[in-house]
Amino acid sequence: MAPGGARRARRRVRGAPPAGAGARSAEDWWWDRLAPRGSGYHLLQSDSMLLVLPGPGPVRARAHRRAARRAQRLPPPGARAAAAKARPRPAAAPAPQQGPDPGWGDRIPLEILLQIFGLLVAADGPMPFLGRAARVCRRWHEAASQPALWHTVTLSPPLAGRSTKGGAKAEKKLLASLEWLMPSRFSQLQKLTLIHWKSQLHPVLKLVSESCPRLTFLKLSDCHGVTPDTLTMLARACPQLHSLDVQHSMVESTAVVSFLEEVGPRMRKLWLTYSPQTAAILGALLGSCCPQLQVLEVSTGISRYSTPLQLPVEALQKGCPQLQVLRLLNLMWLPKPSGRAVTPGPGFPSLQELCLAGSTCSFVSDEALSRLLRGSPNLRLLDLRGCARITPVGLHDLPCQELQQLHLGLYGTSDRLTLAKEGSPLLTWKWCHTLRELDLSGQGFSEKDLEQALAAFSGTPGGSHPALCSLNLRGTRVTASTVSSVISSCPGLLYLNLESCRCLPRGLKRAYRGLEEVQWCLEQLLTGPASAS
Repeated sequence: MAPGGARRARRRVRGAPPAGAGARSAEDWWWDRLAPRGSGYHLLQSDSMLLVLPGPGPVRARAHRRAARRAQRLPPPGARAAAAKARPRPAAAPAPQQGPDPGWGDRIPLEILLQIFGLLVAADGPMPFLGRAARVCRRWHEAASQPALWHTVTLSPPLAGRSTKGGAKAEKKLLASLEWLMPSRFSQLQKLTLIHWKSQLHPVLKLVSESCPRLTFLKLSDCHGVTPDTLTMLARACPQLHSLDVQHSMVESTAVVSFLEEVGPRMRKLWLTYSPQTAAILGALLGSCCPQLQVLEVSTGISRYSTPLQLPVEALQKGCPQLQVLRLLNLMWLPKPSGRAVTPGPGFPSLQELCLAGSTCSFVSDEALSRLLRGSPNLRLLDLRGCARITPVGLHDLPCQELQQLHLGLYGTSDRLTLAKEGSPLLTWKWCHTLRELDLSGQGFSEKDLEQALAAFSGTPGGSHPALCSLNLRGTRVTASTVSSVISSCPGLLYLNLESCRCLPRGLKRAYRGLEEVQWCLEQLLTGPASAS
């Protein structure tokens, strides 16, 4: 045994050999302590070490000692059985699934997924959402491929507005995708908008005529190369097509005329940009080629033409008797002289909206307005912004009795014209029970005249609250007492514009949006100083 092992062995053995014992007696004492009888150990001794080796003898004594110690640690058999019964058994492990988990996207029913996708498409359109959703999983691809979701689409080349070469290449690339996409997705397409198509417009419209039999609305914005054959082909292939918007596009007048003649009575809505060719298109309408037309809008483009448009009012009333919306936006026009032999026109019996707004000097007078609105009792919206020659007396004589929106604002034209200072009560007292929006910005009515006009909203019949929710008095001479009175009388007022009102206190000359801001304005008018700035 090594010296260190011998020392550890001595520490494990307590006591020491008896004093006065000889060498042999001391050896026997150590042997009895380290290797008791029957232990099977042999003691080897030399001059410098003492070695203890296990021998082949029986080890039964050591086994007995281990069994005794194990019996002390373990509880009796009865206690072990009771503990085993009381111990809760672990739950059975679930059976392993066959194959990988498809994920929550595949567990949504197809009908629910279609409703969710329909809400997103209604808010933001089908592209690019449906294209990205189709890549999630098979179930989403199946839902995104439903033609019912592709009812409104806007197509524009990705490189629109760049160089001609790059734009043409982008159009060809998108056209190659549409050759696969249209037959598989656009079978139920209803509204299509094409923007910035310069060189590949004809192939695209040919694909539309082959794949979109349910098309009802087509808009071409900043598009070139529209030929008569293209629009005629589209009108024949799409029997439900009834609306065409070609504003801000280079379209030949012959193409539009051919389209209108082909569509005929099913034509409902038409949007045009004023140009020297507009007269030819209006001539087709005057010839009663579209007797069911309901919406007609003509506006100016980027390059304005100084030649005013002469509009034959009576002929238009005969050619489009079902017209409901007529808009001549930012356009210099004047009615064609009627002459002595011309009989008054039938008017527009179904007209609900007339918009003649413009930013430049307008030739519209009371006589022209009377000719337009003759026989239009159902008018709801009248927009005459910029028409400084219209007087309150002319408006009061109109046949419409339930006007809801009246816009008479003047923007940048009042400095060069002599404006009427009286007559505003003729407007408010006639339509106070139905008016929801009133715009008098820039008008020159006096303080007393405006006070009498706005007092009409506090005397509604039957004690009911007026319907007024928007009031624009920008740049007028309205006073603080008049404003506080109209706010108190109209609890539903949500918009009030008091910018540049010279008779109001400082700090209140601004626009108020929302019920809280309007009520704050009322509190300031009632509690603040009444001195004008």
